[in-house]
Amino acid sequence: MYSSDLIKKNMVLTISYLYILLFVYAAVSKLLDFENFKVQIGQSPLLSIYAHWVSWWVIILELLTAFILAVSRFRIIGLLAALCLMSMFSAYIFIILHFSSFIPCSCGGILEKMSWNVHLAFNFIFALLAVWAILLEQKREQGITAFKSMKLILPIIVLSIASVTVLFISSEKAIHENNPFIRRYPKHPVEFSSAEQLNHNSYYFAGYANNRIYLGNYMYPAAIISMDQNLRDRKQIKINLDPEKIPFSMVSITVRKQYFYVSDGSVPIILRGDLKTWTIDQTFEGVPYFTKAVPIDSTRTVFRSNNSKGLENVIGIYDLNGIPKVSYNRGLLQKQIDGIFDTDGTLLYSEDVAKAVYLYYYRNEFITADPRGKLIRRGKTIDTVSHAKLKSAVLENGRQHAMSSPSFVVNADATVLKNLLFVYSRVKGRYEDEKLWKRSFIIDLYNINTGAYLFSFPIFQTTSNTLNSFMVTETHLYAIIGNDLVSYQLKSQIKKEIKDIENLPAPVTGKRSKPVEKVDRNTTLN
Repeated sequence: MYSSDLIKKNMVLTISYLYILLFVYAAVSKLLDFENFKVQIGQSPLLSIYAHWVSWWVIILELLTAFILAVSRFRIIGLLAALCLMSMFSAYIFIILHFSSFIPCSCGGILEKMSWNVHLAFNFIFALLAVWAILLEQKREQGITAFKSMKLILPIIVLSIASVTVLFISSEKAIHENNPFIRRYPKHPVEFSSAEQLNHNSYYFAGYANNRIYLGNYMYPAAIISMDQNLRDRKQIKINLDPEKIPFSMVSITVRKQYFYVSDGSVPIILRGDLKTWTIDQTFEGVPYFTKAVPIDSTRTVFRSNNSKGLENVIGIYDLNGIPKVSYNRGLLQKQIDGIFDTDGTLLYSEDVAKAVYLYYYRNEFITADPRGKLIRRGKTIDTVSHAKLKSAVLENGRQHAMSSPSFVVNADATVLKNLLFVYSRVKGRYEDEKLWKRSFIIDLYNINTGAYLFSFPIFQTTSNTLNSFMVTETHLYAIIGNDLVSYQLKSQIKKEIKDIENLPAPVTGKRSKPVEKVDRNTTLN
């Protein structure tokens, strides 16, 4: 009898010491690299919103539980606390694996060599050891049967799992509906594929058609470079542009399906040509002066102009076959300071879902509109810059405006694929690694159909720290970084987002009507 009791006591001590070793090691490891631990928790798909206090409380509870386990008369309480923590850690990993929007990297912290599944098994084994130790100790000290002990153990496990579940649900709701500027970085959503060196840094993406990418050149607007999607089979193309007939000065080339478009808002003119022959076959008559223009289809273009009151920016639609050919929606762009610099931004169009997208440079907002220029939605990027941080001045002639103070760029560039908006952001979020920001460009991904932020990922710098332009297809992300053309292959996380929106209703077609003028890396915890 004495021997059996001693064995039980030693088993309980052994399990307690294992827990003390585990928790002390885990807590000390986190304290030694606390900022990194907080960053990893901040990027967790479960605990992002609670990263500040969770990062401290996990350490405190681990050390406190280890201390209680070391005191013999409080050992039952310590074992119950250990079971509670291990149940919570196990629930955390289980939700990550089965219910999270993405499975993050298991970066840094304790037991970093383990995969998520192995770590779940490890936690489960330790939880079973805690249950066994509690049953042995209560039987030995108080004569309580295993059945009665389980009446205490089971509610603790259930409450622990429930608490993590509640944290997950509330964190997901806060991230998607009221994001406090916390980015999420899933595991390798894009992977470096290949790179090509360009002769100049004046290239930009003209478009993608027939499995080929097309590059325009601001210095040589009539020269086009074409490559396949693997950046091979490079071809030089020349468009016949006669500067004597048309005084081009700000030429931009856009490739869309079977056509290419030549636009110059300073002339103003829009020309259309066939990709097979690379010859111009259509001139759009009656185009107003514009500062940006993106083709909607073979006869329509969405553009931005300065012909509003006080030279303020306004969005309009040009329709070659329309009556009238030009119509404006003066309520789309919303003035904050001068209506010129504060409404400056990127103009895009997604053919697949028939939506125009306008992303402001200097504030956290984007706009989606239909092909007629009618507002669909105003969405928010996740940063907190809701008001443009700039000052402008009117020059002496009263007709020119200039920025009188340095501007704070929020959204430097963007591209769109179906209902996905890819935004190159220059604003650092909470709990983000400083080293990552110094050596990469951060791309934020949004669903423009819902306005929801999805996640973020880095594009790493090459020999240059300047991202000139980028474009996304269904298989690749292409970026022009300095003089380098870089290709990244899209991995499962982004492909899943693309697939999820493929079943959306087809773009609205039918009779066109005039636009309205007024608009009614993470870490495991233990």
